[in-house]
Amino acid sequence: MPLLLLLMLGLGSSLKVHAGEKNLYDFLWLDPDKQVYVLQNKVYQKKNSIYADIGYLTNITSKFQDTSGLQLRGGYYFTEEFALELNFHNYSNSNNDDYRNVRLINSAEPFIRRLNSTYGVYAIWSPFYGKINTFNKIFYFDWSFGVGYQRINAESNIDNVRNPLIDSKFKKESYNGIGAKTNVKFHINEHTHVGIEYHNTYYRAAGPKNPNSKKMKTNTDIVFSIGFSY
Repeated sequence: MPLLLLLMLGLGSSLKVHAGEKNLYDFLWLDPDKQVYVLQNKVYQKKNSIYADIGYLTNITSKFQDTSGLQLRGGYYFTEEFALELNFHNYSNSNNDDYRNVRLINSAEPFIRRLNSTYGVYAIWSPFYGKINTFNKIFYFDWSFGVGYQRINAESNIDNVRNPLIDSKFKKESYNGIGAKTNVKFHINEHTHVGIEYHNTYYRAAGPKNPNSKKMKTNTDIVFSIGFSY
């Protein structure tokens, strides 16, 4: 029985990713006056730190466009878990094979709404941190979530699709949206990190069938970044 208990404790400790630096646990199977402290020293502190990242993004929701771009973001951690962040996305769009196939087979212009740029402000929550031992090297990471306001600069060919007699052109549009994202950041050293981010932007916009009725739209980016913190 003691051996089984030790194995269970060992397994539980090996699976634990996050523990506060001063967490106190009361175990019912111990004597009432026994207390167990769990301490995990945090190598890379975030409180009162400033960070700036640059990233390459690829869009996975564009139906008729190949879309990639640049992300710039920076923020300030006023506590160990909470930060305020500003970010900017700049997009580059080009017609893909799906667009060319529709034009070739159906002799029709597909409806396209493409983003040119976005900028916003986010509240960041970083509840998880941990480390991975691989290739005889320990990598420390933080896992965060963010939600905030996003301003969207876009363009679409909605007028041309609704009326084929109009010359093909894109009309500029702008929207207010909500952004939600999650990010995993791996620390290379005290001041340098790399990360991967899954970023969604939600906004309401009209389509060519009913231009007076707006429906929820989603834009999804995956971002690979490198950054610095001080």
